[in-house]
Amino acid sequence: MSQSTILAISLFFHLTATVIWVGGLLLTVLLIWPEVRRALKQSPELYRLLHRLRLRFTPWGNLSLAVLIVTGLVQMSLNPNYDGLMQFNNPWSRVILFKHIALLGMIASGAVLQLWVFPALERASLLIERGDRDGTGEYERLRRQEVRLTWLNAGLGVAVLAFSAWAGVL
Repeated sequence: MSQSTILAISLFFHLTATVIWVGGLLLTVLLIWPEVRRALKQSPELYRLLHRLRLRFTPWGNLSLAVLIVTGLVQMSLNPNYDGLMQFNNPWSRVILFKHIALLGMIASGAVLQLWVFPALERASLLIERGDRDGTGEYERLRRQEVRLTWLNAGLGVAVLAFSAWAGVL
């Protein structure tokens, strides 16, 4: 298989994974959350729906991240500006460094969400569903944390896209 064919296949999967991950984050924070909270307010249906949305998006986001890492490494290694690991000798490699720093921020915020915030939200929503009003305050605190981290993740995703565009013209 030629390098151009490998690059084209890699770009296709890379762009598809980007649309799923970053597009999903932006869709969530800009459209889904505001409308769902407006329509369902603090009802049990709100907690169940948000739980189901998390369960649906998380595997797609994680799969997209894996695809992005693999395809990004392929594309980077085929780029003529790539001088080797930890070599920042040209503007392209420095922009890619910033892109990777933003990507690591996305991975870190996503890990905090998945490993700590989501499980705690599930516990708090179970308490609320069982009639424990004490769970409501904890749920709201965790929900604000989820919103902040998801906005951070979306913002970093936009930064990754901006660095990608910048690197593309170098």
